Amino acid sequence: MSGTMVVGSLMLYTRIPSITKHYMSELKLELTKVVTDMVPAKIDDVMPELPKTTGPAVDLPKSPF
Repeated sequence: MSGTMVVGSLMLYTRIPSITKHYMSELKLELTKVVTDMVPAKIDDVMPELPKTTGPAVDLPKSPF
């Protein structure tokens, strides 16, 4: 029984980094999806409407020379 516990603990200890990497990569993918879905809606809410018409041309400053 002690040998089984030692082997089980050793296997779990050696697999912790790969398990952590797996869950971190899944978390990153999920967060990327959520942020990607949120960003276009937020940008549309903040952006002002583009003008339909434009004004007259701006004169260039006169050169002193």
